Amino acid sequence: MRASGAGNGGTYRALGAAGAAAAVAGGWAVGTLPAHDPWGLWVPHGTAVTAAGYALAYGGLTVLVVAWWLYGRTGAGVRESLVTLGWWAAPFVVAPPLYSADVYSYIAQGAMVLEGHDVYEVGPSVLDPAGQGGDAAASVGGHWTDTPAPYGPFFLVLARGVVEATGGTIVPAVLAMRLIALAALALIAWALPRLAQEHGRSPAAALWLGALNPLLLMHVAGGLHNDGLMIGLMLVGVVLALRGRWISGSALVGLAMMVKSPAAVALLFIAVLVGRAASGGPVRRVAKGLSGPGAVAGAVVVLLTLLSGTGFGWVATQGVAGRIHTALSVSSDLGLGLGELLRLLAGTDPDPVKAAVQNLGLAAGVALIPLLAWRAAAGCLEAVHGLGLGLVALVALSPMVQPWYLLWGTAVLAATAAGGKVRDVLAVLSAALVYETQPSGSTPPYGFVLAALVCVAGALLLRRERAARPGGHVPAQRRPDDAAVEAVTPHRRAVAPGGE
Repeated sequence: MRASGAGNGGTYRALGAAGAAAAVAGGWAVGTLPAHDPWGLWVPHGTAVTAAGYALAYGGLTVLVVAWWLYGRTGAGVRESLVTLGWWAAPFVVAPPLYSADVYSYIAQGAMVLEGHDVYEVGPSVLDPAGQGGDAAASVGGHWTDTPAPYGPFFLVLARGVVEATGGTIVPAVLAMRLIALAALALIAWALPRLAQEHGRSPAAALWLGALNPLLLMHVAGGLHNDGLMIGLMLVGVVLALRGRWISGSALVGLAMMVKSPAAVALLFIAVLVGRAASGGPVRRVAKGLSGPGAVAGAVVVLLTLLSGTGFGWVATQGVAGRIHTALSVSSDLGLGLGELLRLLAGTDPDPVKAAVQNLGLAAGVALIPLLAWRAAAGCLEAVHGLGLGLVALVALSPMVQPWYLLWGTAVLAATAAGGKVRDVLAVLSAALVYETQPSGSTPPYGFVLAALVCVAGALLLRRERAARPGGHVPAQRRPDDAAVEAVTPHRRAVAPGGE
């Protein structure tokens, strides 16, 4: 099925909003509900209500995915897409946590900082059950109860502010965290059209894949993952660097690193931009590129760590998530399979084998990043496009992979990739991975079956569209008119020699 044109944009906008509203309504019954809600709003219900909630949540999610896919074929412009984003995100404002219990960890860790606990040494279980973060700590997912925080001081200070403002009461605390998530969504929506324009791509198409993406709406607006804030700060920093303001851009990337550390990858590609624009010989350009952005971001990291009072323990907790096996991690699956095979054949312990394969995968992912930066420095690859590819490679080869990790690189590639296989793969994967997680946050086996079916359906749809179009090209959206582009991005500048 193909959309008939831009006139259908309003229809698909309304359809997507209805789907989002239905998913949220179902989430009130089957979302990631807290262990205790003193307000009595987010509480479990009977069997009939729970069954209806799941039907409504999955049905609404499917409607949103279909509306998103069709909306991408209408040729809607930037303004229309921003309005659509507002419509689709609005229902999530009042939703309980959906698809993840991580927000309870955030609130509990904010309470720990407020009470003076070392969040990088102990987990939320140290909180008094009757204290400010007690209800949040009781709602944290099992293995995270005694796990130190893997997040940077900037995010923990934000979480502390939420607890101070709300007293840690579940409903207002979650809604305050959602304001942070929606601010992150606004940063992403601001940066994507500008980043696309800098690369000669369609700003509207970038918004479609990078901001209207149901996977982003689910896990940032619904699930409140702080990955959204990391992505938003990183994208704005990259936009500033492209416009010659690399000091400000590097500072924002440093801020993003103090939410989650993978944002550090952006520094290497900002270094490529700075080195290219620097005056002097090759040695001087390389030296400035490698030292300048890193020094700026490093200063931000040190200053924030000292001001926050949380200490530098975050350096040692970056690997805590890697201890958990997730079925989306190829290296973990291969390591587990190989370890079990050797156990059967030779009686060896499978855990060291699994760990070795995981480490090899991670090493390969990390090694690909400087290789991509080298190609960008040599002029064989656009630097920011290399950043997107590097983030996708890092996720694909990491020992722990969650569905929303795909958004790290997708948000960048949405603005830099030309219409083609990269965008098609990211779009199909985004549509498929929304089914991997239940509204309650669990990952049932049927979620992977649904995701596989969506992958097959998406591939068949793309193949059918290619066959129906001259030249076999499947545009995600047509380029919006120049007036709309100019309204969003009034000027385009390359990195100036010397920058800031």
